[in-house]
Amino acid sequence: FITAANARGKLVVIDTKGSKLLAITETGGQTPHPGRGANFVHPDFGPVWATSHLGDESVALIGTDPEGHKDQAWKIVDSFPAMGGGSLFIKTHPKSNHLYVDAPLNPEASISSAVAVFTIDKMKAGVDPESTILPIGEWAGIPEGQPRVVQPEFNKEGTEVWFSVWNAKDKESAIVVVDTKR
Repeated sequence: FITAANARGKLVVIDTKGSKLLAITETGGQTPHPGRGANFVHPDFGPVWATSHLGDESVALIGTDPEGHKDQAWKIVDSFPAMGGGSLFIKTHPKSNHLYVDAPLNPEASISSAVAVFTIDKMKAGVDPESTILPIGEWAGIPEGQPRVVQPEFNKEGTEVWFSVWNAKDKESAIVVVDTKR
C-alpha cells in the first residue's frame, strides 16, 4: 500500500499483509497528493505508481516491482512536469495507454479548466514526456465562472474517461466524457 505524507513531501510504502513499513521515500515535489495515484507499466522502469503534487507541477513515479526490478523498488525512478501545480488526481486504466493529470486548484483558469494527457508507451527514462492538453472546461461550454476540471474516471471498459467540471455553487457545472481512442 502506498500513500503520501503530503505535508512532509514523502511517500510511505506499507506491506499490509505482513503489517510492516517497507519504505519512506521523498517525492522531490511539493505536497504530493495522498489519493490513490495511478499504476502502470513504464517502458523502461517496469511497474510504477504515479502521484501528482498539490504544490508544484511535478509527477513522481515510484518503482513497485521488488522482484523484477529490485534496485528500483520503492524509490522515485523518474519525475516530470505536468501543466501546473494544484493537481488532485492522476488516472489511467489497464486498457488505456494514457495518463491523465488534472490541476483544479491552480489559480490560472487556462490550467484549472484543462487536463494534461501523457502517452505511456512513449515515456523514456530521463526524458520529460510530451503531453497533450485537453481543454475540458472549454468543451463543457460553460459561459460563466471559473470551471475547474477534476478527477478523471474511466468507464469499466477503459474506452471513456469522465471529467467533472466543477464551478461555483451558483454557476453551471458539467460532466464531460472523452473517447479514449481518439
